[in-house]
Amino acid sequence: MSNTVHPLAGVVGWPIKHSKSPVLHGHWLKRYDLTGEYRPIALPPADLEDGLRKLAKKGFKGVNITIPHKETVLKLADSITDSAALIGAANTVHFHADGTIGADNTDGYGFIQNLRQNALYWNPKSGPALVLGAGGAARAVVWALLNEGAPSVRLANRTRIRAENLANHFGARVEVVEWNEVNEAMIGATTIVNTTSLGMEGQPEWRIHFDDAPIGGLVTDIVYTPLITPFLKMAQERGLETVDGLGMLLHQAVPGFESWFGRKPEVDDDLRQAVLEA
Repeated sequence: MSNTVHPLAGVVGWPIKHSKSPVLHGHWLKRYDLTGEYRPIALPPADLEDGLRKLAKKGFKGVNITIPHKETVLKLADSITDSAALIGAANTVHFHADGTIGADNTDGYGFIQNLRQNALYWNPKSGPALVLGAGGAARAVVWALLNEGAPSVRLANRTRIRAENLANHFGARVEVVEWNEVNEAMIGATTIVNTTSLGMEGQPEWRIHFDDAPIGGLVTDIVYTPLITPFLKMAQERGLETVDGLGMLLHQAVPGFESWFGRKPEVDDDLRQAVLEA
């Protein structure tokens, strides 16, 4: 059977058991009655390039990329989208007909689409954004906010040098603020984003408050376990609009699925429930 009849895709990581992508894509394949297949693929770092090129030869249309390969894959890709280059990581790989590998990053797209779907009146241009954290996810979020027209991004990280490096990467619209001044940095910030692991089980408690955050501002956390994180709970108690992080995971998968399986899938409550129950 040719791969045009039975498209193959998957998710590559090391380890891979934690990934919810097979459930996500499997839900869509079943819903739309498509004959494609989406597989979890464990590849250690030393085997990444060889493994990807073998997948291409086996008829795979492409794969999602997860930890720890998201930065490494940029070095072995034959072509890179602007978003992947600016973010400095890739989460989606396409295998082209000529055997070449194209790398893309849809995390920023997923972040924005989640907010657009779940915060109908959100306007990224309405004021400065505040982003907590300076890791790989923060890079995608900062890129996305700047790309959507946020006038500036205030960036805070427990280790200041990491925030400074990220700010230098994106230029003058990104301003580093001290970690112990996060509460004051909320003044006037109309979009507030947590990309850190703080507030998750086993992590230190938050020592911040939302007293100075503008009513009408939007607060989101890219962590989705638990769905309502302590960060979001505090924001809700202050009366702020919040959006959980699960939608970012769901929406970032849309472009890859559409490319590999030929149908743009819908992100809805049924999909959310399927992934939450996985």
